[in-house]
Amino acid sequence: MAYSLTPEIASRLAKVALGHVTREFPNKLDHVIAGPADVRGPRDLHPIFFGSFDWHSCVHGHWLLAKLHRLYPAMAEASATRALLNDQFRPEKVAVETAYLANSSSRGFERPYGWAWLLMLQGELQRHTSEEGNSWARNLKPLADAFADRFLKFLPLSTYPVRAGVHSNTAFALLLTLDYARVAGDRKLEALCIEKVRAWYSADADCPAWEPSQDEFLSSALTEAAVMRAALPAEEFRLWFARFLPRAACGEPATLFQPATVSDRTDGKIAHLDGLNLSRAWCWRLIVQVLDSYHPARERIVQTADEHIASAMNHVAGDYMGEHWLASFALLALDP
Repeated sequence: MAYSLTPEIASRLAKVALGHVTREFPNKLDHVIAGPADVRGPRDLHPIFFGSFDWHSCVHGHWLLAKLHRLYPAMAEASATRALLNDQFRPEKVAVETAYLANSSSRGFERPYGWAWLLMLQGELQRHTSEEGNSWARNLKPLADAFADRFLKFLPLSTYPVRAGVHSNTAFALLLTLDYARVAGDRKLEALCIEKVRAWYSADADCPAWEPSQDEFLSSALTEAAVMRAALPAEEFRLWFARFLPRAACGEPATLFQPATVSDRTDGKIAHLDGLNLSRAWCWRLIVQVLDSYHPARERIVQTADEHIASAMNHVAGDYMGEHWLASFALLALDP
């Protein structure tokens, strides 16, 4: 693969994240105002995740920093990252973030995208072996437990998947949540995720891939394939994938093999399409890991992933509409 994570790229991505995770404004709150007392600012409501334009982007900005700090502990940004995470993941701050969820008006807060990213962050912290990293995971655990409990209560109510290529996408949420459940050893949550993935997607075949839409940052088709890859044994996934994308070796559906065009990166919704290109590359790279070495689509998939990364990597920073979140998706693509 032509594109991979290097120390130089890691440093570049860390600098981007350090520049926005504590930038409070502009800010797009997911907050229900039930009365005058609820008229409060981002930092007051969320003492940890008040930056990065919105709560979920701030969460995965912290995930990026935690992951790069684990992978490259000697990088130039390591000291600033440690100082930030030590200050952010203090018990008193976690308590405020957790208490916010107890409000009756917060039942749908960041569901399911933000829930999954918070668990992804906690899973990353639990991968750290240093005492410092262990303390971050211990401190954030009450918030992670609250979101894990939300999934346990919500998934049985979720009769249908959400296939839209935006925050409501259920395949993306369960892909991240499965990663957390396995790292945390949460067998109940893992089993429930797999049960829902099978129920929602097992019968899908000959996917038409009607995408992209104008504001998508996830591929409905490839995110579904990626979560099936995570949920199923390898051989069962290969059989499912052959039915799901039976003409992949021919580069069809063609839209899955062509990077999306981004016409205006100052428009927050249109800028989503850079994220689509990065998340497609991530999914393709996850999928190809499980396919047989002689699979006829392998070479095409590898090339497609590189082309999608190439289309977006120069736009991770520049305009804040993309800068506040795209580095995280670049990291997913580069280190799937």
